[in-house]
Amino acid sequence: MNVVTPKRFTIAEYHRLIELGFLTKGDRIELIRGELIQMTAKGTPHTVCSSILCRQLDRLLGDRAVLRGQDPITLPNQSEPEPDVVIARGRDEDYLAHHPYPEDILLVIEISDKTIDYDQTIKLSLYAEAGISDYWIVNLPARQLERHSQPYQNAQSKFSYLSKQISLSNQSVAIPGFEDALLDLNRLFPESANE
Repeated sequence: MNVVTPKRFTIAEYHRLIELGFLTKGDRIELIRGELIQMTAKGTPHTVCSSILCRQLDRLLGDRAVLRGQDPITLPNQSEPEPDVVIARGRDEDYLAHHPYPEDILLVIEISDKTIDYDQTIKLSLYAEAGISDYWIVNLPARQLERHSQPYQNAQSKFSYLSKQISLSNQSVAIPGFEDALLDLNRLFPESANE
């Protein structure tokens, strides 16, 4: 009996598809555990939140870290996701030869509205497995920030985070690695984001 299995791609094969023009930025594809995944189109609340978040982080962190918006990171589990925001160590020029690896990353942030289940399960497991120390989900429908930290693997070999903290839209939170930098969550959830 033949078993049908999907073709899984390595990161090198994925890059080759991009180099050959089979995949373009307009395709909005990311590599997740060797599979090509079509990213969901962003709605207006997602786009506005992303813009406000990046502007706040840029003001708070300046040149103390690299701020990347919707750019790839390279993970050892044959994945190259494109999180909404990544804060990485060093300078932008440090990533000319390669995208940030898990050891370079201080924080990954996903902004979620239509993708909330995916971000709370698949993406959470993916980042925990890669050893990303801090993963945040800006949960637009619930108007809250979910802060996950301390990645681990359980007895059933599933990856998750030991700690999950919920912060409400009227609070401020410290950015991991920059305890003096407080992010004002009220700005991330403008009233019109609920409409």
